[in-house]
Amino acid sequence: MQKREHSPLRAIVADDHPAVVKGITTYLERDGAIRVVATAQNSSQLAEAAASVPCDYIFADIGMQGIDGESNSIAFLKRFLWQKTRPRVIVVTMMSHNRMLAGLIQLGIDGIVDKRDSLECLLEAVSATREGRCFLSPSVDEAVARLPGTAPALAGVLSKREWEVFRLYARGLLVHEIARRFGRSSKTIATQKRSGMRKLGLESEGELVEYLRQVGLV
Repeated sequence: MQKREHSPLRAIVADDHPAVVKGITTYLERDGAIRVVATAQNSSQLAEAAASVPCDYIFADIGMQGIDGESNSIAFLKRFLWQKTRPRVIVVTMMSHNRMLAGLIQLGIDGIVDKRDSLECLLEAVSATREGRCFLSPSVDEAVARLPGTAPALAGVLSKREWEVFRLYARGLLVHEIARRFGRSSKTIATQKRSGMRKLGLESEGELVEYLRQVGLV
């Protein structure tokens, strides 16, 4: 009797850059072992695809806009990871802030691949997670290893207003200029800026600028 071939693994690819979605899809499907059954460009589309299309893996950026106006997809992924039965989730990101990466691991993300690492890491992540191991690509592993043992891991989600403050700050507006635009006091805007930094584990203006650069605002 002829041995029945295994069905390909089913994957959803989500990123707010169409070229990235196309590149990951093409690479995953190159040998027929994985079939991309849906794609998404934001958290709402990802939530809809995950609810309607059966899959084994989700490859998702965290920089996509959140469902309720949040700055990223972390809030959705956090809720998604609570499900008892779910596909494995591989985050594919440019983010290299070690406290945020460690926070993603604590949330239960199955693997993290830095976009600056090789495409081969995507298939390595599949192999590792099928064996029950959490996969970190080389750049992610190096970043997390630099995290001091006393530093808390954080995978924060900014409110819509905190994200707007960061967005205008990245454009070069000063706190009092942002306050004038929103019709708020400078103290309120400064508080929202500090709150956002605290949620993301950013301790200095330099770290804030680097974060804004990594998410494409600078």
